[in-house]
Amino acid sequence: MSKRIGVLALQGDFIEHQAALSKIGIHSMEVRLPEQLDDLDGIIIPGGESTTISKLMDIYNIRDRLKKCIDDGLAVWGTCAGMILLAKYLEEPDPIPLQVMNITVSRNAYGRQRDSFETDVNITQLGPNPYHAVFIRAPKITDIGSKVEILASLQDGGPIAVRENNLLATSFHPELTNDLRFHSFFMGIV
Repeated sequence: MSKRIGVLALQGDFIEHQAALSKIGIHSMEVRLPEQLDDLDGIIIPGGESTTISKLMDIYNIRDRLKKCIDDGLAVWGTCAGMILLAKYLEEPDPIPLQVMNITVSRNAYGRQRDSFETDVNITQLGPNPYHAVFIRAPKITDIGSKVEILASLQDGGPIAVRENNLLATSFHPELTNDLRFHSFFMGIV
């Protein structure tokens, strides 16, 4: 039986996530309305502008239903802005996160657009080859709760990929690379 995967398509790079999923043989659907969350097995909250996505979740009345689905076990992966929205705590007053993952995040902590960078990181769960990670105005995880597993860190020790039960979050953008291992890893969580 195939899994039903959604990509939150309110703003950001949802099309790139759908293309990556398609390359690994997974059909996905764009999610813009609360009823589109019904019967999903997993959802990706893409990178983009976290404040805009947060406001649009409220405009389209999707926030409460998404949070309930997550509480009921829906597998969720947040990339960049998606990580910000999954966080339990933010160091800044905006946007309003879903508060479902036991991490504290600082928005744009790695710098402005001109400070964006790429680097290779080791992620044991993805195999022996390094993963090329793309950081664009990336958020930084500043605190981690006890049940959160660190999957990858930068050389300075700062975590950039974490998992807590059915939740996955990355500071970087796997959808902007040709390496499909992270999308396959998420499907394993689903």
